[in-house]
Amino acid sequence: MKARHKRLGFVLAGLVGLGLATWLVMNALENNLSYFFSPTEVAGNKAPKDHVFRLGGLVQPGSLQRGQELTIRFTVTDNAHNVNVAYTGILPDLFQEGQGVIAQGRMGADGVFVADEVLAKHDENYMPPEVADALQKSHNAATGAN
Repeated sequence: MKARHKRLGFVLAGLVGLGLATWLVMNALENNLSYFFSPTEVAGNKAPKDHVFRLGGLVQPGSLQRGQELTIRFTVTDNAHNVNVAYTGILPDLFQEGQGVIAQGRMGADGVFVADEVLAKHDENYMPPEVADALQKSHNAATGAN
């Protein structure tokens, strides 16, 4: 085998290896991505039906219901649309009605968002940028402002 053919073989093997590594990384990222959606986007069917995503907004006052065992039901709102959420587990200490929340999970067949994880804001002035943007957009749409 000539040196030129060996070099070509190494280059081709390197390209195949690089392509395989790229595919593995992209596949891993795709499986672990969790996109953010507001209640308005969920109501507009923009959220995936069969994938995990994050739902963010405010916990609607008066919507918190504690069921049997550790099941909690509440409503997340962006002041334009509401999404009912069911979560089984222990809520964060700072979780309360009227405060910002991000829940990660998927939509159930009954239209209720089934959360695997619930995150509450961590101080009185903090609101996740995605939640703040979604609330601002829904407010602008409701008032006709830009």
